[in-house]
Amino acid sequence: MNKMTLLLATVLCISGFTAKSQDSTAAKKSPFSMNVDFMSRYIWRGVNLGGNTPSIQPTLKYNFGSKKHAFSIGAWGAYSTGGNQFQECDLTFGYTFNEIISIGVTDYFFPADNGASIRYGNYKDLETGHVFEGTFAFNGTKKIPFTLMFAMNFYGMDARKINADGTDGGIFMSKYVELGYKKVYDDMTVNVFIGGTLDDPKQDRGEIGFYGNESNGIINVGLKLAKEIKITDKFSLPIQAQLIANPERERIFMVLGISL
Repeated sequence: MNKMTLLLATVLCISGFTAKSQDSTAAKKSPFSMNVDFMSRYIWRGVNLGGNTPSIQPTLKYNFGSKKHAFSIGAWGAYSTGGNQFQECDLTFGYTFNEIISIGVTDYFFPADNGASIRYGNYKDLETGHVFEGTFAFNGTKKIPFTLMFAMNFYGMDARKINADGTDGGIFMSKYVELGYKKVYDDMTVNVFIGGTLDDPKQDRGEIGFYGNESNGIINVGLKLAKEIKITDKFSLPIQAQLIANPERERIFMVLGISL
């Protein structure tokens, strides 16, 4: 074998190894994920936060750990498409054990309140635009197709108590609990849910709950249907429709959404 043949064989071997390495790298699944939901209205736990305009809701997430011990760090936002409505940008941290039990912490942040600018770095009591919430959830199993979630605010722009003498009594540490049922069919996923707040504001003192509630009780009852509409052989469009009622405030909403 002459030098030219040897050099050519070496180049081909290196090229083949490089290509194989690149293919292997390209095939590796990224720990990052992203998507965006386009919702006709932003309804959260039975409360209309988006006014009368559609809401664009992007998500960024970094996932790590294993199937048994899964961790995630993410960001989620909601931006109404018209008017001076609630805008929102949240940071989240979550841990899930065996896909069954989940705990998490969310830093909710509302950049504007009645048109007034709120600085992101301000965490002072009575001034901050942040609300910190902790959650605990049972995600259900094949044999137990029910979900249960408990959430509680522990700092920030939560509803506040008012003492008998009119002075500030601190935050409610507002609590919310939700029971759900999920059924997956070949062509559709069905979710039924009912949620309520455990806090009972004293109206005679001027208190109002975090969810706009005047008493404890059911604030979020609904049915969600989700499916994928096939557009091409390689692309399907996820859509969802929800019927949501808030018995405590006597409100009802119909929401349509698509995801990309």
